[in-house]
Amino acid sequence: MEILIHILGWSGSVMVIAAYGLNSYQKLASDSMAFLFLNLVGGILLIIYSAYFSAFANTFINVVWVIIAVPAIVKKVRKPVASDR
Repeated sequence: MEILIHILGWSGSVMVIAAYGLNSYQKLASDSMAFLFLNLVGGILLIIYSAYFSAFANTFINVVWVIIAVPAIVKKVRKPVASDR
C-alpha cells in the first residue's frame, strides 16, 4: 500500500511542476484545460500522499490548490465558445 501512496505522491508532484514549468515557458496558458487539469489532479494526488503521512501543513496547501482549480475549471467549462464568423 505504501508503494502506491509514494507513486501517487510522485505523480502529483510531477503534474504540478509540469503545469508550472509549461506555463512559465508559455507552452500552456494558465486558463487552459490542460493546465487546470494538471493542477487539479496533481493537487488531489498530493492531498492523498500528504494526508497518508500526516503532513497536514502540506495537505492544507494542496486542499487550497484544489479549491482554486475547481472553480476555474467550472468557469472554463461554462464559458460559451466564441463562434467563428
